[in-house]
Amino acid sequence: MKKHHVPKRLLQTVIVLFGISLLSFGLLYMAPGDPVLAMYEAGGTIPDEKIVNQTREALGLNEPFLVQYGNWLSSCLKGDFGISYSLNRPVGELILSRLWPTLKLAFLSLALMLLVSVPLGMTAAVHKGGIADYIVRFFTFLGVSLPNFWVGLILLYVFAVKLEILPVISSGQGFDRLILPAVTLAFAMTGKYTRQVRAAFLEELNQDYVTGARCRGIPDRVILWRHVLPNAVLPLITLLGLSMGSLLGGTAVAEVIFSYPGLGSLTVDAISSMDYSLIQGCVLWIALIYMLLNLLVDISYAFLDPRLKEEADRQW
Repeated sequence: MKKHHVPKRLLQTVIVLFGISLLSFGLLYMAPGDPVLAMYEAGGTIPDEKIVNQTREALGLNEPFLVQYGNWLSSCLKGDFGISYSLNRPVGELILSRLWPTLKLAFLSLALMLLVSVPLGMTAAVHKGGIADYIVRFFTFLGVSLPNFWVGLILLYVFAVKLEILPVISSGQGFDRLILPAVTLAFAMTGKYTRQVRAAFLEELNQDYVTGARCRGIPDRVILWRHVLPNAVLPLITLLGLSMGSLLGGTAVAEVIFSYPGLGSLTVDAISSMDYSLIQGCVLWIALIYMLLNLLVDISYAFLDPRLKEEADRQW
């Protein structure tokens, strides 16, 4: 992928983000309920209808859809995502304060997943049809089948309530408070990723270059680590980027269970309080990070594999 193709991909990212913002804003506009009433109820007051109408007018909620969206989009382009109705704080400030804890949790979950899934996938591929293969495949089946919220509750009950070796509430301060939510998120990903690693290694082990290397007397350990591993990892880079992107939007379950102060729990709280400005800001930021990660994965994937680089150059 040539350098001048990167701006084209960035343009595609901007177009997709525009579509996401328009769709999410439209869904919130059509959603039942009144955010102004929710705002006053969150403060413990029952306002008069006149006050509610004045507040709607002040917030611009009485304007037509396109006017509201245009005003919001114009403010976002200037770095102003509005004020949270429920928390009475700038949306941008709230999101930035929760973004790093979510990124920290996501990266730790990915690291745990890689540390477990890559060795397991390699072992299952090398011992295809053996006892080790069947054991690994059984555990991957469990990982894919069990829902995150159930795994999180079991881990919370065992390690925090019964054994009391880890804190119940993950306030985000300290590494020990990251362990349970990170393991919860990594559990399902490990099952899926182990299967992908196994399939990728099996495909590479059946290639002619592996047979040729064995015929030349090269040890299997050298073939596996120096030749098979680099080629097998390439197809997994895209999945890794997608996993990171989905984690940013999928951490909400673990964050709510463990009371972790991340972007996911902030989004859930915003939905519960019908805080439209905060919901829209969270959706836009999650979509932005997801798109940028996929862009980086595509660029790195093309550079790591010369064949894909040449193919991308021909297509562009």
